[in-house]
Amino acid sequence: MDKPQSLSMREYLVRKLAPKLLLSEKVIDAVIVHQFTEANNALLSNNSVEISGFGKFVFNSNKAKKKVDRLTEKLAAYKGMLENNELTDARKQYINTVITTTSDSINSIKPKIDA
Repeated sequence: MDKPQSLSMREYLVRKLAPKLLLSEKVIDAVIVHQFTEANNALLSNNSVEISGFGKFVFNSNKAKKKVDRLTEKLAAYKGMLENNELTDARKQYINTVITTTSDSINSIKPKIDA
């Protein structure tokens, strides 16, 4: 059975595994959430995470530095766009959202580069 477009991968895994393992969907969902949360936490404190039977994820400092540089340029460009007085309120709101998201991305990557 192929994954339907309407389901996320997580939902698909839960629905597929629950009957096979004779466990409730809540238990399967809790395990999936726990695994990915712990993998994310491990990647924040280490430079690599290996999930048995799935693959290895490695934090590449050089790529991260380049990404921070690109995001910093993007942030400056959007801040410059925000100074334009002819923008509609909807466009200003969109730009502010992009600025916030970009700043959050930079702030989440920088600690790993500086470490």
